[in-house]
Amino acid sequence: MKHKTLGTTGLQVSVVGLGTWAIGGGAWWGATDDQVSIRAIRAALDSGINLIDTAPVYGFGRSEEVVGKAIKANRDKVILATKCGLWWEDNRGAPFFEIDGRMVRRSLRPATIIQEVENSLRRLGTDRIDLLQTHWQAVEPEPTPIAETMACLLELKAQGKIRAIGVSNVTCAQMDEYRSAGVIDSCQPRYSMLDRAIEHALLPYCVKHGIATLVYSPLEQGLLSGTIGMDRHFSEQEHRNSIPWFKPEHRRKVLDLLAGWRDLTEKHHCTLSQLVIAWTVAQPGVTVALCGARKAEHAVENARAGFLTLEAAELARMRKEVEALGTAK
Repeated sequence: MKHKTLGTTGLQVSVVGLGTWAIGGGAWWGATDDQVSIRAIRAALDSGINLIDTAPVYGFGRSEEVVGKAIKANRDKVILATKCGLWWEDNRGAPFFEIDGRMVRRSLRPATIIQEVENSLRRLGTDRIDLLQTHWQAVEPEPTPIAETMACLLELKAQGKIRAIGVSNVTCAQMDEYRSAGVIDSCQPRYSMLDRAIEHALLPYCVKHGIATLVYSPLEQGLLSGTIGMDRHFSEQEHRNSIPWFKPEHRRKVLDLLAGWRDLTEKHHCTLSQLVIAWTVAQPGVTVALCGARKAEHAVENARAGFLTLEAAELARMRKEVEALGTAK
């Protein structure tokens, strides 16, 4: 497994990380089996992945609890990342979305961050979080100043409850504010070969300032695995329905593109998922590709992409062919 450095921490993280959003289940992801999820997490670790990314809001604590059970015997071998900033326990924060009968709010006020960290430590069964990330940024009517949020995070770090500070779903201007108040080691943005918006400013910014990037949805919710055919339908609430690339007219183009890469998968003895993940982690500025998996075999498949090296000409060819698809609306 290839590794890269997490910001200024010196921590070496696997270039493929395990994302655990789907493990939380709920309306977005449907039914999930905790024992199957635990086997998937352990399979990921056994296959060389050492970074696990979760969040309190994933299943309203369920994902963190499952992760905690899965890593109990191997805690010191895991770089554990979770988040703060999405709050549902009372009316503090700006309303964001409602799901499974709960209103989720954006709150980065120190009081809710401190409570979230205590809750996460308990659910994860650990005494420290290796990387705490602000999940979404504060907005009106409760725009907590970033300096106040950062002061709280730095205090938690001084207490030993967190080891590193990260941000997610931010702008470069917001990162400037974070950096003026302290050190951020990572940024977690959305990125896939079908959604390359962060290449224009955010990725170059992170490279310039030594900030690691943990990109999420590199397989575009499974579309880039080639296993979601034209006959697949999704329930009304399922998250994939909000992604334009899943519309039939766009999905057909993606599947045709992937079919054209058979020579590459045969040459490298890999699956389409592994080919796409390897391309992703080879892009300038990308540190880790966070790949979700609810089954052990999928976790193992994703992990093997971290051992794959593509040639410069192959990377360029794939980019050219992806760019020819244009955008989906």
